[in-house]
Amino acid sequence: MMKNLRKISDATLILAYQSGDSKALNTLVKKWHLQFCKFAFWMVKDADAAKDIAQESWKVIFNKLTDLKEPEKFKSWAISIVNRKSIDYLRANQRKALQLRNYQQEEVQHNVEEGDDASLYRKKLRKAILELPENQRIIIQLFYLQNYSLKEIGELLGISVGTVKSRLFHAREKLKLSIKNRNHE
Repeated sequence: MMKNLRKISDATLILAYQSGDSKALNTLVKKWHLQFCKFAFWMVKDADAAKDIAQESWKVIFNKLTDLKEPEKFKSWAISIVNRKSIDYLRANQRKALQLRNYQQEEVQHNVEEGDDASLYRKKLRKAILELPENQRIIIQLFYLQNYSLKEIGELLGISVGTVKSRLFHAREKLKLSIKNRNHE
């Protein structure tokens, strides 16, 4: 079923919805809802909040979908809405997010004592990523874990490709230095 959904283009579904086919909207939700939840979860690290963020994002999407001029850009447009809603949530709950990051860092540090070299390296890398500034952490996640192109990341975050490249470069350099320093500890 999911493979069939992936074959239907977003633009086709949106144009059908804009023409009055309400089933097209249901199909669009089935196609994207899980991805929105996953993206929000990666941002906020809270499953319940991620579901709420996805729902709030769908409200915005529903309200603006009839006016969407470039339906072929639905993915980046919708993900940017989820991204903004996630950032709004984080700002509203900044103290809670900071506590969660501290817990994650302590957990990674606690687990570093066990495991083989590859596992140890992964743990050090995860901890180093958590210590990156949020704008660089997002770029690393989108580029390496979710396989977005530099152009797509720029569109999602509303920044230029040059800024994406710069943040990615600086994040890589910080990670290299952090891993190198951790190896000497």
